[in-house]
Amino acid sequence: MAEKIQSEDQRAFEVGAPRSGPGDANGEETLQPDLESELARLLKELSLVQEEMLEVLTAKCEQIADGDLDGINVLKQREESLGQRLQACHDQRAALLAMAADEGVPGDTLGSLASSLTADHASDLPVQVKEASARMRLLRHHSLANWVLTQRTMLHLSQLLDIVTAGGRLKPTYGREDSSISSGTLVDKDA
Repeated sequence: MAEKIQSEDQRAFEVGAPRSGPGDANGEETLQPDLESELARLLKELSLVQEEMLEVLTAKCEQIADGDLDGINVLKQREESLGQRLQACHDQRAALLAMAADEGVPGDTLGSLASSLTADHASDLPVQVKEASARMRLLRHHSLANWVLTQRTMLHLSQLLDIVTAGGRLKPTYGREDSSISSGTLVDKDA
C-alpha cells in the first residue's frame, strides 16, 4: 500500500509530466509545464520530506541515547523511505534544471533559477530555496550528531568488553603480557 502511494506521489511530482493548464485561445490544454509552478511543487515536496526527516533524526537520536533497539529498527524503515523520497527530489531537481536550460532560462542551481524566474520579486520562491538549503544543513548536522553518538556508543561498548574480558585487570592490548611489568621507561631489565 505504501509503495502504491509513493509511486503515485512520484508521478504527481515528476518534472515535465503533462498537466492540464488554463488552455490557449483555441480552448486546447497546454502541455508544456510552467517552470515556476514546477519549482514551487518541487520545493513543497522537498520541504515536506526534509521536515519529516528532521523528526526521524531527532527521534533516532533520542532512541540511540536510550538504547531502544526496537524503536531504532522501526525508524530505520521510515528513514529509508524518506531517503528514497529525497533522492526522487534530487532527480526532479536535475530534470528541472535541464528543462530550464533547454528553454534558455539561466540557472545552474535552484536558487539562481528561482531568482531568474521571479524577476519581479513578487514570488517567494527564492526564500523557499534558502529555507530548503538551511533545512538541508540542519539535516546534515543531525545526521553527523547521530553518527558521532553511535561511534561514541560503540567505543564505550568496546571498552566495556575489554574490561570484562581482562577480568577487570589492566592488560596491554598489544605486545607481551608481562611487558608493562618487566620493562622500564628508559632501559629494559635485560640490558
